[in-house]
Amino acid sequence: MAITSHDVARLAGVSQPTVSRALRDDPRVSAATRDKVRRAAQALNYVPSEAGRTLSTRSTRRIGVIVTDLTNPFYPHVIAPLHDELQRLGYRMMLLTERSDEAVAEEKLLDQSLDGVVLATATTDSRLPAQLDRRGMPYVFLNRDTGARGDYASVVDNEGGGRLVADVLVELGHRRIAGIFGAANTTTGRERELGFRLALADAGIGLPEDCVVRGAFEFDTGYRALPALLDAAQAPTAVFCGNDVVAIGVLNAALAAGLRVPDDLTVIGFDDLPMAAWEVFRLTTVRHDLRELSRQAARLLVRRIDGDADPAGERLVLPTEFVSRATHARLP
Repeated sequence: MAITSHDVARLAGVSQPTVSRALRDDPRVSAATRDKVRRAAQALNYVPSEAGRTLSTRSTRRIGVIVTDLTNPFYPHVIAPLHDELQRLGYRMMLLTERSDEAVAEEKLLDQSLDGVVLATATTDSRLPAQLDRRGMPYVFLNRDTGARGDYASVVDNEGGGRLVADVLVELGHRRIAGIFGAANTTTGRERELGFRLALADAGIGLPEDCVVRGAFEFDTGYRALPALLDAAQAPTAVFCGNDVVAIGVLNAALAAGLRVPDDLTVIGFDDLPMAAWEVFRLTTVRHDLRELSRQAARLLVRRIDGDADPAGERLVLPTEFVSRATHARLP
């Protein structure tokens, strides 16, 4: 006769639900109890049945993570800690990659094979969150959300980070300033641009539209934007980039144009990816805690699944700080 979780429970002296929670490393079970249950399971050669667990609990312990741009170096740095935190909480992560949120077939997310979803590349006009809401599927936004009241999201103080950059550039004496921001349908793009514009306006400095480029958060956006900005009537002395990847594109375009950074052009990024600190870049940027961004998204989603999150929504915002390296300089 096959060994069951009830047999393990009797040997360990605990309830059957405690066995299930202990064997999936549920943090609500003490370390001592988890160890006792595991020793009992090992003694009985018990192997949990995923199929049986799903039928008995109506829970798969699987979380889907939707990412539409794995070529962006930003995402590996948030996906790894997201995986680790979900694993610590007793869940397995399934990565779903499509070219856009709209390309994610609804049946992939709502066929009862997932307990929740992390939306890592959402846009403000995506229909997917509404589809998930209608079907009662718990989800959270990671890094960028819709900007709507009631979102469950782990995000960064993008507006505050934009203000930090503007304040530094003004203090350094820059007045001809350009911005290469993210797409207009992303909250990260909108909020970083808003904070930057507001702080420049406070200093009496405008940001004309011919000094602004918006596009995908990728290398080519920065690389292609800089030549056009340099051809403007008043070429900028400083460029604020929507993220580090765009900034690296600008650095390469500046090198191709024969410009010296930072003597001829100040370049500032956002995110502080590990590569920003490489000696080949030494990029001045805005830092936030990439790992904590993912960890708090995982914890928030599990609380939603357990029914412990605020019904009115929760938007968890991480602070930013300015990181001085080698790509900014004071005007002579």
